[in-house]
This record gives sequence, structure tokens and C-alpha cells, in this order.
Amino acid sequence: MDSLKKVFNQSSNSNEQAAGGGGSGGMMDKINSSLGGGPSSEKNEDFLDKGVDFVQQRMGGGQQSNESAIEQAKDEQISDAIRAQYKSATGKDFPIADK
Repeated sequence: MDSLKKVFNQSSNSNEQAAGGGGSGGMMDKINSSLGGGPSSEKNEDFLDKGVDFVQQRMGGGQQSNESAIEQAKDEQISDAIRAQYKSATGKDFPIADK
């Protein structure tokens, strides 16, 4: 998974440099969006995923409003682990439903 992240980051950086800055658009954005990343998929997050984003941003993780598909998959794993630990500790499902 780290190797995929490196490929996305390197390609994204080279696309930004070729485009003359950090503008959005291009082939990597289309690929990222089709894999489930980008601002459109941020709208489909449940409140626990948004809470994970909030904590990451407050701990120095940077802006979380336009995450890659890999970052969103990582956030989903974190929220699934929170749900599982909550259920094992309380015996009840987490109060916020998973989308």
C-alpha cells in the first residue's frame, strides 16, 4: 500500500509541476476520483469518518477536504476499528451508522 501511495504522490507532484502549480485537474485527479477519492467522495462520508478527518487535521495532518482514495481507505479502516472496539467494549453497535 505504501508503494501505491508513493506512486500517487510522485505522479501528483510531477503533474502539478508540469501544470505550473498545485491546480486541480488532469488525469491523476480523474483516476483518484474514479477510485473513490477527491472532494465528491468526501460528501459521502459518515460522521465518524468526518471525525477521523477532524482529528487528523488538528494533529497536523493537513487539509482533509480533498483526500486521495488511499487516504480515504485508511480513514475507513480507522473508523471500522473504532466501531469494532466500541462493540467489543459495550456489546452494542456504534451509534453512528456506517455508510
